[in-house]
Amino acid sequence: MNTMEKQALIVGAGLVGSLWAVLLAKRGYQVDVYELRQDPRSAGFIGGRSINLAMSTRGWRALEKAGIDHKIREVAIPMYGRMMHSVEGELTFQPYGQEGQAIYSVSRGGLNIELINIADSYDNLRFHFGQKCLGADLASNTIHFENLETGQRSSVESPRIFGTDGAFSAVRRSLMKLPRFNYSQSYLEYGYKELHIPPKADGSHVIDKNALHIWPRGNFMMIALPNVDGSFTGTLFLPFEGQAEAFEHLETDEAINAFFKKHFPDSLPILPELLQDFRANPTSGLATIRCSPWRYEDKLLLIGDAAHAIVPFYGQGMNAGFEDCSILDELMEKHQDNWTEIIEVFNRERIQDANAVADLALRNFVEMRDLVADPLFLLRKEIGAYLQEKYPETFLPLYSQVTFSHIPYSKALNEGAAQDELFDRILAIQDIENNWKDNPEVDTVFRQWLKEREG
Repeated sequence: MNTMEKQALIVGAGLVGSLWAVLLAKRGYQVDVYELRQDPRSAGFIGGRSINLAMSTRGWRALEKAGIDHKIREVAIPMYGRMMHSVEGELTFQPYGQEGQAIYSVSRGGLNIELINIADSYDNLRFHFGQKCLGADLASNTIHFENLETGQRSSVESPRIFGTDGAFSAVRRSLMKLPRFNYSQSYLEYGYKELHIPPKADGSHVIDKNALHIWPRGNFMMIALPNVDGSFTGTLFLPFEGQAEAFEHLETDEAINAFFKKHFPDSLPILPELLQDFRANPTSGLATIRCSPWRYEDKLLLIGDAAHAIVPFYGQGMNAGFEDCSILDELMEKHQDNWTEIIEVFNRERIQDANAVADLALRNFVEMRDLVADPLFLLRKEIGAYLQEKYPETFLPLYSQVTFSHIPYSKALNEGAAQDELFDRILAIQDIENNWKDNPEVDTVFRQWLKEREG
């Protein structure tokens, strides 16, 4: 590949765009990254509408490929399970996986700034901030920009363009004008609002920092993830309207206080800025976006949220975007920078996994909001852990497949459906609630299920 061909233009300097820029720069590409926002290192990262990130196995692999995982681990906090808060304030801990397995809480803004700093250390990589993407001219492989400070417009041509500009991608809008481009956007009836839990006076965390805290309330919930400064980022998920409990009913301080006193009483002492947060922070929507194809010939490719935005309930949005980067990096190695092959394979094989993780995220919303407080669900989790320990070669719970492995999302989704059937059979065993450990009937049902699947 000649020097001219080893050029790349990335639209979007968010998490995926910054990481992908690093991986391309490491392979000797001249990379230009254009970003709508001003440089967050000087302008500051705008908070108030972010859900803390939960880094898991797929994300760590991409960071390892970039050689920067050690830097991110310095600002990541391990969460070994869910800490459930009942209305009465009772706590119940549910481990995520086997002993020592954890997902890691990371600040979106802090991680983005760290990735930009790392990317900016490469001489063959340049950032261009405050540049609004006006669209792509696909025929000439040119992207049009407008400088937000001066209003000056420019056009930039590149042999390879990557759209990493998020769920409402301007690059994707240009692809949508092509014949046979498929696109869907669907919103949950739920919104979310960010809440801040400050640290203690000594800078320590007010609740267990090594857990993802959940207040499940059936039709709605609140969560909280730890930050390195001793604070937590809390998020309330609630229907926008039409329900007995909805954002439309929380218009006054009195209504907000009454709502939290009724449903989250143990959170009130740790939310001193509750009313200020409710007034200042927006109520944001939750969308799932699917599209195909993700490419235009071998010249332009969408990755990350620009290709597959999902709701946050499996903690896989960032991880899926980072996995896009690691898969592309592996394809570059395998196909020796033959972009015709790389983009064709990626577009053909990755879309089904993106659709699968979107389905998994929607499924996990119900689990977090409601099922985590259901005794039968908790029993199922215990039996699943038992089967994994007893049959480690043949059984891996769905959550572990998604979070602690590199099993393709589409395969994990299919495995999850099969495991649903297995647990339906196990939970139908008489008196299973009181007699599941070392119960020969459980082993018989499991072996029969395995035999049917192998057959």
